[in-house]
Amino acid sequence: MITINNLHGFAFDKILFTFALESEAAELFGNYHHIFTGIGKVNAAYELTRSLRVYRPEVIINLGSAGSNVFNQGEVVCCTGFIQRDMDVRGLGFPLYETPLSGEPVLLEYGLRMDDVPVGICGTGDSFEMAHSSTVYNVVDMEAYALALVAKKEGIPFLCLKYISDGANGNAAGDWATQVHYAAVAFSRVLKLVPR
Repeated sequence: MITINNLHGFAFDKILFTFALESEAAELFGNYHHIFTGIGKVNAAYELTRSLRVYRPEVIINLGSAGSNVFNQGEVVCCTGFIQRDMDVRGLGFPLYETPLSGEPVLLEYGLRMDDVPVGICGTGDSFEMAHSSTVYNVVDMEAYALALVAKKEGIPFLCLKYISDGANGNAAGDWATQVHYAAVAFSRVLKLVPR
């Protein structure tokens, strides 16, 4: 059982863990329902949707690495809001980050809040951010918005935990490469996983 907060707890066999990469899970999640989506929004949306045709969980938990110039390297952050940071249709009169005619607001607020974990807003885009300067979002990744949107459309609760691997700055690539392997251990600690 994973206890997220005083209102939400889920049995392990009712959870679907999603990771972009195997390195983010290490070998600590092999005995649980899990998928590896690959990198990027399209891969994430496709793989999660495909998985839901076979297994319908009570909660989707996204665990992955991310950059931030607000949170500290090695910290785990609970993202409860999501923005498509690469959606820019201002040329047609739409606000920055708004997906035209989708009916979705710029900020997709669809995520459970986990007790005792700092909360962030995740900016998702199909680019590796190395010069983060936005104040609209404070965590940067490449999959979470797509996963949150699929979960919302399917009516499945969603928890998103991001391990801060880098500062989304000029050192991001090197920092990510060395830090991503620590993510699984950090997630295991926060979720209080018991080896199975």
